[in-house]
Amino acid sequence: MKLSLSLFDFSQKVDYKKEVLAGLTVAMTMIPESLSFAILAGFPPLVGLYGAFIMGLVTAIFGGRPGMVSGGAGATAVVLIALMQSHGLEYVFAAVAQAGILQIMVGLLKLGKFIRLVPQPVMFGFVNGLAVIIFMSQVEQFKTGVNGETAWLSGSALYTMAGLVALTIGIILLLPRITKAVPPSLVAILVVFGVVMGFGIDTKMVKDIASVSGALPPFHVPQLPFTLETLQIIFPYALIMAGVGLTESLLTLNLVDEITGTRGNGNRECVAQGSANLLNGFFFGMGGCAMIAQTLVNLSAGARARLAGIISSVTILVIILVGAPFIERVPMAALVGVMVMVAIGTFEWISFRIINKMPRHDVFVGILVAVITIWLHNLALAVLIGVIISALVFAWESAKRIRARKYVDETGAKHYELYGPLFFGSVAAFTEKFDVAGDPEKVIIDFKDSRVADMSGIEALNKLTERYHKAGKKLHLRHLSPDCRQLLKNADAVIDVNILEDPHYAIVTDKLS
Repeated sequence: MKLSLSLFDFSQKVDYKKEVLAGLTVAMTMIPESLSFAILAGFPPLVGLYGAFIMGLVTAIFGGRPGMVSGGAGATAVVLIALMQSHGLEYVFAAVAQAGILQIMVGLLKLGKFIRLVPQPVMFGFVNGLAVIIFMSQVEQFKTGVNGETAWLSGSALYTMAGLVALTIGIILLLPRITKAVPPSLVAILVVFGVVMGFGIDTKMVKDIASVSGALPPFHVPQLPFTLETLQIIFPYALIMAGVGLTESLLTLNLVDEITGTRGNGNRECVAQGSANLLNGFFFGMGGCAMIAQTLVNLSAGARARLAGIISSVTILVIILVGAPFIERVPMAALVGVMVMVAIGTFEWISFRIINKMPRHDVFVGILVAVITIWLHNLALAVLIGVIISALVFAWESAKRIRARKYVDETGAKHYELYGPLFFGSVAAFTEKFDVAGDPEKVIIDFKDSRVADMSGIEALNKLTERYHKAGKKLHLRHLSPDCRQLLKNADAVIDVNILEDPHYAIVTDKLS
């Protein structure tokens, strides 16, 4: 039943049944993942669950994107491994809190909008690389630990695990053809759980990863000396964590925008992510960011409001407090099957269909970002490299487009009508277009279809002026835009060029009698 009651600040219809079921499904998939990330980083298992609860609740209520799910993500946990190994958990909590402060500052300064600078090929590479990482992390569940070493499952254990994963995938694929009243992922988890319990099947369960039983997150001030030396230790980790977390969160926000056809608030999401991480640092959580896999699980279950995220985080807390005996018996095969389908759904298959229609440099950027994401598991670095390469390619292509139309008017003055931007990439081509020795005494550069974009452009004009001055000739500029005029005014100590005022034309109106 749909009611027109808005939740918090979004006046939209909320399908409460879908939201609640989606939240339960997300919680089921988030618990083993948060535990795995915590164990990977060397944290106590409950630190991962506390992080998932705090991140999920704060961002669901105050975040800038309904439908998006945050939790204890591997992208941020990996950043803190070295700090955990070198200085211990107290320094980790301090770094998480400081990362939160940095993220809040980014939001308050309204810097979240810069995520729009991420080109589409970078998005393709980021999402495809992430899909491969999600899939490969599920393959790891087909291993078992023996005396501190891991080995692949074999024999009946392997066949059982594979069969249950196949059953999960089959239910997720077939159930929507029968009914869409309930999320197929949740039904698949419950069916596989019933099969395993009913037939007494021996298979890997959540309890084989770690215990999820505990109490409420305790308030805890990091026990470490508050000195400049401490700040020097934790700040680099906090800075990287803040950058990685915001990059993944804002890219996830963009992805959800595309899927839902709505617009989220990036700056508000930055503040919410930062607030959640700040609380994590003082409530025994490992921090985190948006989780693309769980977000896609949430959206595929039909959730579009904030309620599902709240239900998910509250469910995690209830499981920590009282539901551990039940959730610890959930077969890992069911969760693996759900996440495999998430990986398949995450991959941008359309990128294969349009690859022969894309410019070669865009194809290269997309593949490079995907490879770096898979190889280094560093999403922020992959996106940064992709953006830099895309920017350099754009600069190169723009530099090649500058050209000039030349003519001499009735007064004997030579005009150069420029087309294309004058910036660091185009100054060489710009300079080559002028015949200083052969030009008349009066030369006019018309910027009607061009503009001076940076200091390199100003310097190029300055050198050109000097060349004409030494030749006893005068250079004039015309049709400069207001921002270009301001740029030249600010650099008046560098350049001395006559700027011709644009001609003004009177309008003559004939009055009919």
